[in-house]
Formats: sequence, C-alpha cells, structure tokens
Amino acid sequence: MITAALLATALLFGGMILYSFGFAAFIFTALPPETAGPTIRQAFPHFYLFVMGTATLAAILTWPLSLPLSPALATIAVTVLPTRQMLMPAINRAPDAGAKSKFKWLHGLSVLVTLAHIGISGWVLSQMLGLARVVQG
Repeated sequence: MITAALLATALLFGGMILYSFGFAAFIFTALPPETAGPTIRQAFPHFYLFVMGTATLAAILTWPLSLPLSPALATIAVTVLPTRQMLMPAINRAPDAGAKSKFKWLHGLSVLVTLAHIGISGWVLSQMLGLARVVQG
C-alpha cells in the first residue's frame, strides 16, 4: 500500500510542478500572446481536475499509513475545487473587463494556492519516504 500511496503523491507533486513551471511557461514563450492566453484558459480546468483527482486518490491510499498525511492531501483536493470553480472564472473575467490590477491580484492568489498545494504535497512526499524507509527496515 505504501508504494501506491507514494507513487500517487509523487504524481501529484511532479504533475503540479511540471504544469506550473514547465507547461504554462512554455505556452507563453512558444505561442503569441493572442494564442497563449486562450490556450492556458482551456488547459487550466483540466489541470485542476488532475490535481483534485490525484490528491483524492493519494489521500485514500495514504489513509491507512499515517493520520496527518491523508488529511493534508484531502485538503489539497478540497481547496482546489473553489479555485477551479470560482477563482479561475474570476481571473478569466478580469482581463476581459479591462481590470488589469484585479487580474494581477487574483492571479497572484491562484499562484499562492498552487504553491501551497505543491508545498503540502512535497511535505507529504518527504514524510512518506521516511515511512517507506522505516517499513523496509
């Protein structure tokens, strides 16, 4: 069970890092701005579903291992829902309405949420690696 929980958490952690620092940055350097923006708008709902599903799976698989790890992963799954359903649409509406400062503030908030999710999943991953070492003895 620990191997499956470890792999699911590693997928969550790595997927968030790859998407946030790799894919999104690549889109804005590889595509012109008029194409990059709409592409990112289409991709982010899928990113949030990935985070929600992977965090949920990791939380379920981690449940039998340690009390604080599973709730930490479940927190990621739960907090990504309002980010996807409320914050992301507000971010998309702001530039359409010409509200550049509102966009910057909301986007900054979404970045902080994602960095918190990455930090939590990284902490859980490091704790699970410690548990795996103990189990292997």
